[in-house]
Amino acid sequence: MIAITGGGTGGHLAIARALGRELNLRGLKAIFIGSSSGQDRMWFENSDIFEATYFLNSSGVVNKRGFGRLKSLINILNLAFKCKRIFKFHKVSSVISVGGYSAAPAAFGAIIWGKKLYIHEQNAVIGRLNLILKPFAREFFSSYFEPKFDYPVDEKFFKISRIRKNLNTILFLGGSQGANFINNLALSLAKDLDKNGIKIIHQCGQKNYDAMIRKYQELNIEAEVFAFSKDIEHYMNRADFCISRAGASTIWELCAAGLPTIFIPFPYAANNHQFYNAKFLCDQGAGMIVSQDELNLDSVKEMIYSANLKEISQKLLNLIDKNGSKIIINEILKNCKK
Repeated sequence: MIAITGGGTGGHLAIARALGRELNLRGLKAIFIGSSSGQDRMWFENSDIFEATYFLNSSGVVNKRGFGRLKSLINILNLAFKCKRIFKFHKVSSVISVGGYSAAPAAFGAIIWGKKLYIHEQNAVIGRLNLILKPFAREFFSSYFEPKFDYPVDEKFFKISRIRKNLNTILFLGGSQGANFINNLALSLAKDLDKNGIKIIHQCGQKNYDAMIRKYQELNIEAEVFAFSKDIEHYMNRADFCISRAGASTIWELCAAGLPTIFIPFPYAANNHQFYNAKFLCDQGAGMIVSQDELNLDSVKEMIYSANLKEISQKLLNLIDKNGSKIIINEILKNCKK
């Protein structure tokens, strides 16, 4: 039996789902060990991907200080002992960590109790937990570091891939929680885009949804606004251009869809990893990057209207293969037999 652990945010959980589904295609079901905090329960509590799901009372350590950090570390060790019972009950031999604080108890439990540990790192900057765990892992899977593995993107994003040629519709993506900066940028660009006949699709986050609807009405612009969707590919499919944050799963989903994008990395992400995620694509001519602190509205307009959509789309599609999940699971199952 394989246990998949990690989460907290959509980027980590998307990998857990992709790898779990790949196991399902082979007639196998893993168990999932996550946290009662974050988005883990929302994603997988009633999921048919996993044979069983566990949501432990785990929390992050990185942003804590002094006694708070010590308390979190002790809690992780206690939960690692709980994982021992879970491992024994399900006869777990291997643990796949997809990162995030949710992964700590089961990942450390794997090391303590002699289970094979595999790590998937989503970002171009290795997270602190993964840096600690990496020396103990059988394999470390990354799309940025050698040996490189294709990112495990859901097949639905490859199904909508196409070469963009004309700018008719623009999509604004702020992530699952929304992004005030991108919301405000969309409003600042709205009149100019509308004047040029460009339709607007805008994912704004639940907390900003009502306000954004009202503001577009005040501008007399018929934008298609939504809070969040698990079927984001439907919106990507209709777009010819995108302005987005640079979370790991998001940039590779856009890559699989072939959707040209201006990335505006969240400047307060740990180790500025969103900047380096976006830079990896931009260095290969497969995207554009703008610092939030240095953004100039006129420059953004120039980037939108002058982008060679066909060329960027093709470069994006050349950067990723749809067999990412398959290859990673092949490697893990091969090692499980040893």
